[in-house]
Amino acid sequence: MTTAKPRSKLVLPVIAISLMTVVSAVSGLNVALPSIAIETGASQTQLTWIVNSYAVIFAGLLMLAGAIGDKYGRRRILAVALALFAFAALFGYFSSEPSTLIAVRALMGVAAAGIMPSTLSVITTSFDEAERGKAVGVWVGVAGAGGVLGLFGTALLLEFFKWNSFFLLNFAMATLGCIGTIRFINDSKDENGPPLDVLGGLISVVGVGSLVFGIIEGPERGWNDFLTVSSLLLGIAALVSFIFWELHVKNPLLNPRLFKNRAFSGGALSITIQFFGQFGFLFVGMQYLQYVAGFSPLGAVLHLLPLPFVVLPMSRIAGANAHRIPQKYMGSFGLTFFAIGMFMFARMDSEFNPWWFTASLIIFAFGMALAAVPATTAITNSLSTDKQGVASAVNDTAREFGSALGIAILGAALNNQYRSGVADVIKKLPPEFAEKVQNSVAFSTAQPPPALGSTWDSLVATALDSFSSGMSLALNLGGAFALLGAILVLVVAPKKVPNIINHE
Repeated sequence: MTTAKPRSKLVLPVIAISLMTVVSAVSGLNVALPSIAIETGASQTQLTWIVNSYAVIFAGLLMLAGAIGDKYGRRRILAVALALFAFAALFGYFSSEPSTLIAVRALMGVAAAGIMPSTLSVITTSFDEAERGKAVGVWVGVAGAGGVLGLFGTALLLEFFKWNSFFLLNFAMATLGCIGTIRFINDSKDENGPPLDVLGGLISVVGVGSLVFGIIEGPERGWNDFLTVSSLLLGIAALVSFIFWELHVKNPLLNPRLFKNRAFSGGALSITIQFFGQFGFLFVGMQYLQYVAGFSPLGAVLHLLPLPFVVLPMSRIAGANAHRIPQKYMGSFGLTFFAIGMFMFARMDSEFNPWWFTASLIIFAFGMALAAVPATTAITNSLSTDKQGVASAVNDTAREFGSALGIAILGAALNNQYRSGVADVIKKLPPEFAEKVQNSVAFSTAQPPPALGSTWDSLVATALDSFSSGMSLALNLGGAFALLGAILVLVVAPKKVPNIINHE
């Protein structure tokens, strides 16, 4: 194995920019969803896919991409993936159809799968054990706060330009990260690594993709629809097959036996639940702030600005204490506060309360920072140095799988409740307009049709109340998952995070 030493003090900033490119591409688009719905005619289900096609492909390919980086060079894969990301983002700028946007986002997801595991594995192979905790703390802070900074950047662009300017921000960040990677980062790889488990990687994509497809399409097609049911069954069958294959193949992409390591499994579980709640909240919450509370994109994002000011310093504090306070305690403590924040968000209704929202956000962010650092440290410290690409990919797969499921499940809960809430009122509407109302609450921002006259205000009020009710259901569900996660981490995680060890 070849190990890279940092060539420059700019290694960590370059990694931060590259990581922020990926994270902001997930979160930033949430600001533009109302504009996309209005200008492209995308339904609520299509909006979910525009966001989630990225996360699904991203999550499915992460393990394979991490192994490719280990084998062929982490800097090389990072640079190529950033270049592909920039190309896809530029193509997205010129796209205007929902189906094209879904395809562009899927291609960006392929590139993101090559970027994210490389960023963390570069850190873990470039910094010694004494510095690694602090460096991982910076990585976690950027991963958490980068999403909000991406939201802010996108919202600022939308004040002056159209929604597709979001893709120019992606293009600029990916290009800057690619140049910095080539210039400042040394390469490292596992020269004697085993053959790649390509089949395992493909099975994981089918499993994740099919499961999320069924969850997203369920509210619109119906939960007893053939395509919905068959997709869910295919997803479950593929994931079971993936585990069976990985247990018996000579060189597995991910050895399921690693999860016998309680630090490793506890970290992966915690990360999955955190991002289930975090990105589910962003998907639901950004629409609430614009549709229900009536804020502009920039006004909506400004209400999230306290988040990075809590996450960044708390991540550094958590990173400095990651080896003193076991994941068992710090992680479960963080998830508990994370859950409390979600439950508080769920109490918001059609009357926006800024003080309650800010208090909820601070508690949510505090829990996020305390839970994320020990979980990530536990995962990376549970595998040997030459397998850090796989460790990074497990961490990132947990993040993106959690994100995809959070957007899908919480989005489905919102969509299902909204559709139920407007079911009676749309019976009295012209069929063409009734479909628009049923598909998305975005109709409420349009000009009222003359035929509706005085019933328009009542229709909008019913739709916004239904949306608020759906948001409450979704965020209560997210809080319940987080609270369950806190209990499981307390039970599963060991009292001490292990040092770097070998796992065969």
